[in-house]
Order: sequence, then structure tokens, then C-alpha cells
Amino acid sequence: MTTPLAIITGGAQGIGRATTELLLNEGWRVAALDRDAEAVAELDEAFPDATLLAMVVDVSDELQVKEAFHHLTGWQQENYKTTGFDLLVNNAGLADPECGPIENLSLKDWRRWQESHLTGAFLCTRAAVPGLRERRGAIVNIASTRALQSEPHCESYAAAKGGLLSMTHALAVSLGPEIRVNAICPGWIETGPWQKAQSRAEPEHRDIDRRQHPVGRIGEPADVAATVAFLASDKAGFITGQHISVDGGMTKKMIYAD
Repeated sequence: MTTPLAIITGGAQGIGRATTELLLNEGWRVAALDRDAEAVAELDEAFPDATLLAMVVDVSDELQVKEAFHHLTGWQQENYKTTGFDLLVNNAGLADPECGPIENLSLKDWRRWQESHLTGAFLCTRAAVPGLRERRGAIVNIASTRALQSEPHCESYAAAKGGLLSMTHALAVSLGPEIRVNAICPGWIETGPWQKAQSRAEPEHRDIDRRQHPVGRIGEPADVAATVAFLASDKAGFITGQHISVDGGMTKKMIYAD
């Protein structure tokens, strides 16, 4: 049986890194694409003997994506004599959701959010589809609960993540039955301490932030990684075109100001 291969964008930090680690530990081969060269080097150093290909790639750049997939194909054929992909995780994108008041938002900054999330997902999906078809693989898009609800001054991020949800169900219909496509909407996830080889810095969130969640805690990257692994598995074989909120129940909680 061929060892499964996953492609994870933004795969060297935060949710992407946790997903890379989980799949490696479960016996997958992983190609991790990330534009942060330092994070890529740290990931590579942490898994020197693993079946990992870590690459510095800006997924919003068409040429870089093309070159990355060409390199990945050569790596597969040289080391494993195989072709095709089992999973694409479109996770890369600007993490900061706040763009400031809409009347002050420049077109250049608006495009930065759209290109990093939406254009990057499009370019990587387009490149991966032939290989995913070959193995009847899956795509998981990492959206956000901000595609479903908002705080002030997050229009750029919300629009990009909302676009990912729409692209998810459109792709599911276009690519089925060979390829399943789903999305995950993370809520508040404590990603800060997971940056740069999981260096444990001070947490991003306060005790009051944790207590307001119905589950009594903030999410961790591992919570999202586990959902990715489920959606990529045969257990999710009848699930496509859907989005799953991984948010500790916050999108279902009524909140009124005192």
C-alpha cells in the first residue's frame, strides 16, 4: 500500500505545523509549504528523518507554486517512485484579521488578504487536482468562524474566509466524486505559542476568554489538526461540500452586553 502524501500550505507554523506533525506521526508523507524561511528551517530540523519535504513558498505567487509542485513531483518519483496526492490543506494566509476602518483601507491592503487566502488556495488547488484525482484524494480549506460572524474592522479577512467557504462547496460539486472538498472554521485558537518550533511564549488569551467558551478553554492547533485528519480519512467518505466549526461552541452561544 502506498504511503499517503499530504500537501499543507502554511505548514511550518500554527495550525499548519500542528497538522504537519500529526500526519507525520500517523505515517503520512508531508510536503509543507510556508513563506517563512526561518519556520521552514526549524520544521526541517525538528523532523530530520521524517518523510517531510519542507519548502519556502509564497502560495499567492503563481510561479512559486508551479515550481514547488514541480519539485514535489520530482521528490516523489526520485524517493518513492510514486505519483499523485492524497490530501491538500489550504491553510496559508495572513493571520491578523483586523484591517482597520473600511474608509481607511487601501486597495493594496485589501488585495493582500484576498491573495494570501483565496488566490493561494486557488493556485494550489489548481496545481494539485490532477494528482488528487489520481488517488481520489481530499481537500480541506482552513476558513474561520469570522466567515460566519464578525467583530468590527475585519472586512478583508472575513471576505477572504467567506470566499473560501463558497469555493469549498463549488469545488465539491465540480470535483466529485473523485475528490471530496470540505472546510474547517476555527474559532479562537492559541496559535502564538506554536510559532517558531512551538516555542512556549505567553498565551495570547486571558482567563475570561477561556471561561466564556462552553468547553471552558481556548482551542489549540491540535484541535484543528485532528479535524483535518478526520476529514481526510475514509470515516468522512460521505462528507463533502461542508464546513465544520471548531470553536468550543462559541458560534452557538448567545452573547448580550450587560
